[in-house]
Amino acid sequence: MAKKFRDLRQTMSPDAQARAHEKTMAMKTALPLAELRQARHFSQVQLASELEIKQPAVAKLEKKTDMYISTLRRFIEAMGGQLEIRARFAEGDVEINQFEELEDKQQSTG
Repeated sequence: MAKKFRDLRQTMSPDAQARAHEKTMAMKTALPLAELRQARHFSQVQLASELEIKQPAVAKLEKKTDMYISTLRRFIEAMGGQLEIRARFAEGDVEINQFEELEDKQQSTG
């Protein structure tokens, strides 16, 4: 008979429980697009409708490892999010905002 994870976790030391929790939280903050979509409770069909594209195009986007920032921004915004691009340095993070300016210019001319 299988044991419940809750029961197994209770047998772990507090230190092991804390490490497991940290790993879980780290995994939740770094997801591929398909898993992010699923975590946000969107189907490919629903997202395709939001993006005004067909479902196979969503599947194709989720498999891409290289895409335009504007495409990624639309994908994230269709799920209710906001895309931020940051550069990490030893001294701290810097948000890169030139892509937002480009998007604003495209919207004002379109």
